[in-house]
This record gives sequence, C-alpha cells and structure tokens, in this order.
Amino acid sequence: MNEATKITPSYQIPSILLRGIPFRFESPVVMGIINLTIDSFHSSSRAKSLTDVLKLAEKHLAGGAVFLDLGAASTRPGAKLSAPQDELPVLLPALEALRKEFPSVYFSVDTYHSLVAREAASTGADLINDVSGGRFDPEMFKTIAVLRLPYVLMHSIETPETMQMNPHYDDVVMDVLKQLDEKRKQLLALGLADVLIDPGFGFGKTLEHNFRLMAGLQNFQLLNAPVLVGISRKSMITKTLNVSSDDALNGSTALNMYALSKGAHILRVHDSKEAFETIQLFNQMSRFQ
Repeated sequence: MNEATKITPSYQIPSILLRGIPFRFESPVVMGIINLTIDSFHSSSRAKSLTDVLKLAEKHLAGGAVFLDLGAASTRPGAKLSAPQDELPVLLPALEALRKEFPSVYFSVDTYHSLVAREAASTGADLINDVSGGRFDPEMFKTIAVLRLPYVLMHSIETPETMQMNPHYDDVVMDVLKQLDEKRKQLLALGLADVLIDPGFGFGKTLEHNFRLMAGLQNFQLLNAPVLVGISRKSMITKTLNVSSDDALNGSTALNMYALSKGAHILRVHDSKEAFETIQLFNQMSRFQ
C-alpha cells in the first residue's frame, strides 16, 4: 500500500459545509436508511406511505441518527436503472414531509439523476448520495457543483443489473482508491470541496473484494474526506454467516465496529440505535488507547 501515500498524505479531521456551517467529524455519526421503494433488499427499511416514512425517521432519530438517507430507486444487485420521473413523485412528498416534521435534521437523497438532485435540493435536501459516482448521468458533477451541496462519491462498476457479473480488480483497495481520487479531483476542479467518500461495499465486488476493502479501509483517509461505510445487512454478512438480512444485525454490528477502528466517519445503517451504541463504545475504548 506504499503507493497510496502518493495521493494526499493528510490526516486532518475532515469536515463538510452543511447549510453553510462547518460540520466536523470529531466523532463518527450514524446515517439512517429510509427506502421509498418496495424493491429494497431489506424489508424493514421500506416505507410505503408518508406515515411509514415519518415513523421510520422518528425511530432512526430516537436511536441516534444524525443523517437520514432517502432513496426512491432500488440499487440492489440485479435492479434495473430507474428514470427521474419514477423517483420524483415518491421522493419529493416524503422529503417535504420530513423537512417540515424534523427541520433540524440533515437529509441525504440517494439518487444518480441530476434532475432528481436539483429537485431534491429545492425541496430541502442537504446532501446527494450517488451510488454511480457520476457515471450514470454526465450532468451530475456539474449540477452538484452548481448546487454546492455535499456529495457522497461512491465507487461502483457497471450498473446494479450487471455489477455482480464477475467483477475484477488488480488490487481492489488501490483500484477503488485511485478511481475515487480521480473523481474527487474532477469535483474539486469544478469548485466542489465538500465531497464524502464511500468505497461502495457490495457494488461490483465479490465477497473477497468486500473483505479486502474493509481490511484496507484506513487507506481511504489519505483522501482527507469523510469516509462513509454502508455494509448494513449486506451480502458480505448474510452469505458469510448463511443468514437472511433479517438475521444480519449482529454481523452488521461486528463489521461496523471494525470499520470504525479503520477510520469510518459515517455508518449508513438500517438500525440506528445499535450503530449509535457501537460508536459510543468505540469512542469510550478510544480514550484508553
């Protein structure tokens, strides 16, 4: 991993601007998942009505979540790409209701469409979380730069429909790190400094790729950006333990603690209370190291 030091050898506490105010990641935080699609791989994260959305949001916030991440298009393996007109009628009413009910909460919108990003920004989104890293919409980077919203830059390959068809890397940690660094520099050139990094666990990676990526997670601190980890109830847990997503909370907690030890700043999860407790224990242990 010596080659990684050629990128950006800086270890400052990262921060982003949220609503014009610096948000420093002095401690890791929780991002709770709210899926507005019935095709999400984990059923308990699905919200089928505005009442469900508000109840799930309240549960996440009571559990300690700082961010809520809303997605109106499935990105599970095998899913087909959505169109903006499919996402907007579902996403915008939910975002509007949440912003009204919880005005101080930070809302992230999970989309790969620049049009959805623009409409979400107008409706009160604080971040854009793009699983494609700008690959699916050539206007996404320019749009985000104009909106001046923090942007979660995630690594993935192909599309959700094809991404698990024999993915290959020479060195998964270095390959993902380099690709994210190149795209981060493109965003910086457009004037957007508030970029968060997501290595993209489960998106175009085999089980071995996922675990190698987790083992090398500390290398992503070289990008001097907040690192988001989303492994909650994913196949690297369910397939390894031979359990369903419903029985993957214990495995998710174990890997979240490992991710924290490797420098994760945000845990994107289905279970905010358990993730927040994991962060509390991690912070307590860190006092004695």
